[in-house]
Amino acid sequence: MEIYEEISEILLSNQSVPMLLWSGEKGWRTVCEGGLAIDEDSLSKDGLWALREIVMEEDLKLYDAFLQKIKEYIDGEDAAAPERENYLEEAVHLKIGETYSYYKIECYQEMENAHIMRKMLVRIPELEAEDIYRIHLAEVITNDKNPAFFTQGAKELMDRHPDWNYALVQFDVAKFKMINEQYGEQFGDELIEFFIHSLKLLCNKEQLYTRLTADVFMILTPFMSQEGLLEFVEYLRDHLSSYKDITYRLVFGICKVADRKQNLRKYGDGAALARQSIKEDALNHVAFYREDMKDKARMNKFIEDNMEKALENREFVMYLQPKYSISKEEMVGAEALVRWLHPEHGLIPPMSFVPLFEKNGFIVKMDAFIWEEACRTIRKWMDDGMAPIPISVNVSRKHLKDGSFVDTLNRLTEQYGIPKQYLEIEITESVESKDVKEGANLLKKSGFTLLMDDFGSGYSSLNTLKDTQFDVIKIDREFLQDFIGSDRGKTIVEHTVKMTREIGLDLVAEGIETKEQAMFLSECGCDVAQGFYYARPMSVDDFNKKYAL
Repeated sequence: MEIYEEISEILLSNQSVPMLLWSGEKGWRTVCEGGLAIDEDSLSKDGLWALREIVMEEDLKLYDAFLQKIKEYIDGEDAAAPERENYLEEAVHLKIGETYSYYKIECYQEMENAHIMRKMLVRIPELEAEDIYRIHLAEVITNDKNPAFFTQGAKELMDRHPDWNYALVQFDVAKFKMINEQYGEQFGDELIEFFIHSLKLLCNKEQLYTRLTADVFMILTPFMSQEGLLEFVEYLRDHLSSYKDITYRLVFGICKVADRKQNLRKYGDGAALARQSIKEDALNHVAFYREDMKDKARMNKFIEDNMEKALENREFVMYLQPKYSISKEEMVGAEALVRWLHPEHGLIPPMSFVPLFEKNGFIVKMDAFIWEEACRTIRKWMDDGMAPIPISVNVSRKHLKDGSFVDTLNRLTEQYGIPKQYLEIEITESVESKDVKEGANLLKKSGFTLLMDDFGSGYSSLNTLKDTQFDVIKIDREFLQDFIGSDRGKTIVEHTVKMTREIGLDLVAEGIETKEQAMFLSECGCDVAQGFYYARPMSVDDFNKKYAL
């Protein structure tokens, strides 16, 4: 007791730092806050009562983690080990008042004997400038400028525990660029600092973390089960998903270290692939690496390496899928689709490259190419004395953010001298309704016929019909398949078609595969359909031969 009282007296003389006292008898209590002694009866469950009074509300989670770190030190499995040191010191980055600063956690134990601790004294002084400089230097070393530092530390960590299972957890902020644009780059920098200093508190001594690039972080962590890894991810997510009352979405990828002899980068790449696989998936925030992700990554790289060359060499080909009048049993239009005929790999299905083009922006060039192919085909029909039919082309969301796409469509119809009634425009109604409305308005002013694609899926709903500028509604394939299978579902489809017709819109049903489906839709009042029951997509040459326009 004499040692404790002596140290307490010395620390209490410091008039500027909050101090916490832990004792086996009374638990946690604050013994000093800015030089004011706190009554022993002013105890709290977690012992940080006085400290909470002067910290920002948004940082309470960090203080909880800080407290837990000290508690683990006191109550850990090795608390009674003979080799346990009587003094612990660790630097942390905390916020008191309005500013962040570096503090040093100093913990002193009073041991009753070599195995039993009676009391713990904690002091939190602010670090000197030289100590802060060393911390910043260490942060530089552990980022992407020196990945070997992390790799070496990971190897040493795993070597200390050869029987433990380890995994790499990688995370970043979804649409971090948009956060920078909305709140400013200074906020983005603060957010990164928040992650860096939070991870110091959230990760224990058996977990190694590093910042890879920009907003991407990676943690090497031991685990006992997949459920344990998911619990760790949720722990990180709970503490890191908001800053300054601003929330954002964190995306996590996990790759288990299967062979320690392998280069750790292999598993880091696996965690990255898992993370990237759900970047656009709003329903999931964590994914485990699978071997098929590597094949998909190779395919994506091949596509991106060859897409420009393929466009120059006209490897992309326009296919047409007919639209039929159910009652007249004749073709009344066609939809333009794209296929990739690679000279070595043959036909590459659109689902392998279209979603990637939508992400990397190449879809803008792809769309323009198909638009021109459609115009060229209509012009040829007219020149050959054939009665042309409307071809509908897709306009991706990338175009809708820039109204110049309408100028391109106008230029193409003028260049090829075709009436605009023969070039119909399909747009997928989405959550980004502002862009859709503005784009639709420009197209309507230019005289184009507008088709709302995939009605009944995603964000499209009956609400979009209220003030719509579209002329035609295309009922989504999956919507029909989900509803036509039951009497109640059929009633919903019947009333949807009736209501749409009553407000003056035409309809096209997609994905029709049977005669029964076609007859049901015709009875409901939907006369135009497309799908495998009528014809599959085909090349323009085959289309011309089959239908002899």
